[in-house]
Amino acid sequence: MRTDAFALRHIGTGENDLSHMLKTIGVESVDQLLYETFPDGIRLKKELNLDEPMSEYEYLTHIQELGKKNKVFKSYIGLGYHPAIVPAVIQRNVFENPGWYTAYTPYQAEIAQGRLEAILNFQTTVIELTGMEIANASLLDEGTAAAEAMALLFDVRSRDQKKNNVNKFFVSEEILPQTLSVLQTRSTPIGIELVIGNHETFDFSKEFFGAMLQYPGKYGQVHDYTAFIAKAAENDIKVGVAADILSLVKLTSPGEMGAAVVVGTSQRFGIPMGYGGPHAAFFATKDEYKRSMPGRIIGVSIDVNGNRALRMALGTREQHIKREKATSNICTAQVLLAVMAGMYAVYHGPKGLQYIADKVHASANTTAEELNKLGIYQTNTSFFDTILVKADAAKVKAIAERNEVNFYYVDAETISISFNETTSIADVNQIIGIFAEAVGKEFTPVKILLPSGRIAESSVRTSTFLQHDVFNNHHSESQLMRYIKKLERKDLSLNHSMISLGSCTMKLNAAAEMLPLSMANWNSIHPFAPIEQAEGYITMLKKLEQQLNVVTGFTGTTLQPNSGAQGEYAGLMAIRAYHASRGDEHRTVCLIPSSAHGTNPASAAMAGMDIIVTKTTPEGNIDVEDLRARAIEFKDRLSCLMVTYPSTHGVYESSIIEITQLIHDNGGLVYMDGANMNAQVGLTNPATIGADVCHLNLHKTFAIPHGGGGPGVGPICVNDKLVPFLPSNPVIHVGGEQAITAISSAPYGSALVCLISYGYICMLGAEGLTNSTKHAILNANYMKARLEAHYPILYSGEMGRAAHEMILDCRAFEDNGIKVTDIAKRLMDYGFHAPTVSFPVAGTLMVEPTESEDLPELDRFCDAMISIRKEIEASTKDDVQNILKNAPHTLAMVTSDEWVFPYTRENAAFPLEYIAENKFWPSVRRVDEAYGDRNLVCSCAPIEAYM
Repeated sequence: MRTDAFALRHIGTGENDLSHMLKTIGVESVDQLLYETFPDGIRLKKELNLDEPMSEYEYLTHIQELGKKNKVFKSYIGLGYHPAIVPAVIQRNVFENPGWYTAYTPYQAEIAQGRLEAILNFQTTVIELTGMEIANASLLDEGTAAAEAMALLFDVRSRDQKKNNVNKFFVSEEILPQTLSVLQTRSTPIGIELVIGNHETFDFSKEFFGAMLQYPGKYGQVHDYTAFIAKAAENDIKVGVAADILSLVKLTSPGEMGAAVVVGTSQRFGIPMGYGGPHAAFFATKDEYKRSMPGRIIGVSIDVNGNRALRMALGTREQHIKREKATSNICTAQVLLAVMAGMYAVYHGPKGLQYIADKVHASANTTAEELNKLGIYQTNTSFFDTILVKADAAKVKAIAERNEVNFYYVDAETISISFNETTSIADVNQIIGIFAEAVGKEFTPVKILLPSGRIAESSVRTSTFLQHDVFNNHHSESQLMRYIKKLERKDLSLNHSMISLGSCTMKLNAAAEMLPLSMANWNSIHPFAPIEQAEGYITMLKKLEQQLNVVTGFTGTTLQPNSGAQGEYAGLMAIRAYHASRGDEHRTVCLIPSSAHGTNPASAAMAGMDIIVTKTTPEGNIDVEDLRARAIEFKDRLSCLMVTYPSTHGVYESSIIEITQLIHDNGGLVYMDGANMNAQVGLTNPATIGADVCHLNLHKTFAIPHGGGGPGVGPICVNDKLVPFLPSNPVIHVGGEQAITAISSAPYGSALVCLISYGYICMLGAEGLTNSTKHAILNANYMKARLEAHYPILYSGEMGRAAHEMILDCRAFEDNGIKVTDIAKRLMDYGFHAPTVSFPVAGTLMVEPTESEDLPELDRFCDAMISIRKEIEASTKDDVQNILKNAPHTLAMVTSDEWVFPYTRENAAFPLEYIAENKFWPSVRRVDEAYGDRNLVCSCAPIEAYM
């Protein structure tokens, strides 16, 4: 075996397994399997044009050398991004720990209690610091969170406001520039008119439904917004506030001022800047708006024994139910980063956070006083961490950059300096020294920081926060390490067993891909640092864009969208801009097959499109004749088709070329959803099937970890028609010649985790990528061959083959009293996370093994499913105490003195021999979902307090 071939480490099944797998499937070779699976007309005729693959050692050497081209200056730029200290205990035990970063979204609550508790800590931190009533499990970044706040305020307008089409939204000129750009992108398609101005001169007209303020302002001024919010309320204008989370330790909370919604980023709470992300945004609002909240909410409920159990609440808000009526298409949180931020709050507690905030403020205050002595005057009348000074910007910049220091230069004579947790007294003296040199004066170095405050008395926080035990009991490293481990043990992740989620592609996240994320040369760069300081990043990102162009067959890529849903939206906005550039603004009809992902219609609605749903055939394919009729019917207004390939049902539709040509013939463009790209790479591509744009889920096909439900990255790749419209950024120039405004806050989105996909492609190369696709198809068809005698397979291709995933139909088992949920819960007893439940068809399981799994693991899963099938056969509708209905079985239940069930403890916990080797125990019994929705609690307060 070649020990330096990464592909052999990444792909689980080897040459020795092939003959057995092919015999089980009933084919002679992989090529025969592909012939029977894959439409020949769309096969690529030559290998992908990529560099030769690197070994893991070569890649890590390469990435370290490339990282040296990044210049890590002291950063005082601010604008929503700050150097932060990542506590080593959190870096090692969460950020670098596959037990945390390989977990899936906590849809199966019984095997996700640790992660759910960690996110509940995050929600509690947000609720208490913002002064609001309810918070979600995080959003993507501050800019998109502000846009979600705007959409929520638009959705909760009064009946009269909706009747009179009140559509103006005031945005303070103090807003961060990147946030404004995202607001501009999001507002236009849904009919919101932005009005940007000074909040002190706002006229509170009845034409406005909402307002967005920045706290503190973008250059550090702290305003008391109490009177503004009160006057807005008198005029039925609801106010959102974008707030700095660390400042809320010292400043009156927006909730106490009367805000309706508060958003921001938790990056300052122990998350590296990473050239823009990923970072967990926060979103908090009033309880009365919970049904309009975007994203996920973690709530407290009980299990069937009445014990406390956590779960994702308010599931009916998900896009697969609301679809085109959804006000948000968010399907990703930033869970891994939210866990880190929550652990930061746990580790430091209220007193530690107070110490950090005091030190940051004292650094700003001390510097302001010393600069005043030099005749350099600070103009903010009340500030927390950012001072605004008048000086010759060009002269200061030259001296600062020579000293490897970055400030933010507002104009030729105004400089903004934002202080942070890492700032020391030596740093303060360096800053003062730079300005002293600029004005040709001597200064006496400071020895201590000035404790006196420069926050106006009316803005000083007086309320307490984070008094719960969890924030006051884990301040030593031993305590926190054990707490993190305690939670980790409650979660099933990829380091325990296969997670065979159809559509979600839970593949190996190789350690060599992950290691560079901890390197200071990569994770310490500010996204708005001068471009010449980020040469390593620009080289890597441009190379990744080029690699993705090769894989997709397209000519342009933007990495800015920081989730799959953001990628969908970006693709549709590029299509919208293309039509507008040709005078075809009337082209607004978007055709979407009924089998599409729920985010597709939600994204189209957000892009201001008119959604027409087309039929699918009984075989699960697009009904081409119905599509043809619709395309012709709406040919004068046709904007685009949204199509997933292979289909959402896990089939390569042979009519795909006919479908895309049909759309083009009627004046539309084709958007391809890249959720199933793992079944295309190296064999075909979106350009070949006739698409104009596709989004890619880098957290699926290209190996970025799911991280318990995020981070995700959703770049879009486009053809020549759409390259001019790729999105821009107001601070760093990116995008096309006719660029749309920003999709997310940072110019390259979550740039840090793009290193993972870059490494994945560099180490696999063309042959490795193609073999990954082949083995994904091989593994799926092997499992199909083993399972189809026991479970009906709902859809398959024309020759009876699956693509990279398959759907097991479990609806008939209701005759035995068994629902698909019972199978999902019983799989936990066998040590497995359930496949995708009831998507895209209710009452089914969608199974995707990926290429990373080895043959023994595939067999273990198949054995488990076959064993469960026998248990289903033994069940009856009248038997409420059967083994599936009681699943999962906890350790406490199996070791209890009392056992009242008609099956043995051994059958409950160890139904197959392999389980005893590596038993995973769910920490709670089945969670009562309805109870949790009726009694919504989403913070650490004891449940009794809410009853």
